[in-house]
Amino acid sequence: MWVKMAAASLLLWAAPVIAEETAKAPQNAAAKTVGNAPDTMGTLLSLGAGLLAVIAVIYGCAWIIRRMNGMTGMNNNAIKVVSVMAIGARERIALIEVGGQQILLGITPSAIRTLQVFEEPVVDAGNPNSGDFAKRLQSMIGKSWTAPSKE
Repeated sequence: MWVKMAAASLLLWAAPVIAEETAKAPQNAAAKTVGNAPDTMGTLLSLGAGLLAVIAVIYGCAWIIRRMNGMTGMNNNAIKVVSVMAIGARERIALIEVGGQQILLGITPSAIRTLQVFEEPVVDAGNPNSGDFAKRLQSMIGKSWTAPSKE
């Protein structure tokens, strides 16, 4: 895409120079002198080099912004994602740890909701792959994970 834009802008910038050269050109080829003809190739090379320099500056700025995105100076260790589990195609539940508390979040494409706040850790943040997460979560919430029975 950039190449096409560069070529189009180069042609737009060079068009007045080419038009001026053809307008000034005498009808008689013998009357043409090398001293009066504008340096079209030099102008095109100068414009092309300038265009490449501008494109390089734009890419350089984008690279610097990407690199500095993580250097905000804030402490990113304050929030830890302990565990995430997919519930549906676009729905997830996540257990995060903030300030010694663990929070169970429900995440959908349109909202994030707090499901439960645990005062004491349910899962060790250093070892999130423990197999008894569901059992400990069930005991902390105090609800059964089974479907309600029909009476």
